[in-house]
Amino acid sequence: MSAFIQQLPALIGVVIGALGSYLAIVRGDRARFRREQTARWEERRLAVYADYARSLKKSVTLTYRVASYLGNDPHPHPLSPQEAEPLLAEATLARDPSGETLILLGSPEVVERARTWVVRVMEMEQFLREGTRDPQAWQTLLERQRAGREAYYAAVREDLALPPGHSARWPLSPVPPT
Repeated sequence: MSAFIQQLPALIGVVIGALGSYLAIVRGDRARFRREQTARWEERRLAVYADYARSLKKSVTLTYRVASYLGNDPHPHPLSPQEAEPLLAEATLARDPSGETLILLGSPEVVERARTWVVRVMEMEQFLREGTRDPQAWQTLLERQRAGREAYYAAVREDLALPPGHSARWPLSPVPPT
């Protein structure tokens, strides 16, 4: 019995060491799993955010073209309201699913900024549906839409902890009348 008692501290040390190793490995695996899961969700959110922006930008580009046809915008490829109508309807239908995914996966701040941006685009669409020919009012709508887009991108960058990015405001030289 005395030999067993003499070896008991060593045996306890081995058990404690094994238990400590096991706990360290389990903890490390959990931390790695959480990091990987977070990275996967961030990648997914980035894809959702980009998809929504792309779908909304289709509508914006079409409004530029119709505004050009009405004499409100210098876009080089004018499109009549009649030709644009089915394209705008298609763009609107395409942005609905990406908007729903955005609501599901996006942060509240990003979703709110997306809502603001899409409302600005809808105001532009309404302006054109009414057949308004007012370049100054169009420029005001355009600036509001650009501010909405800029706020959306800023919220996305903040949500994904990305560095600040470009404002996407690229001033163009006015096109001389032909």
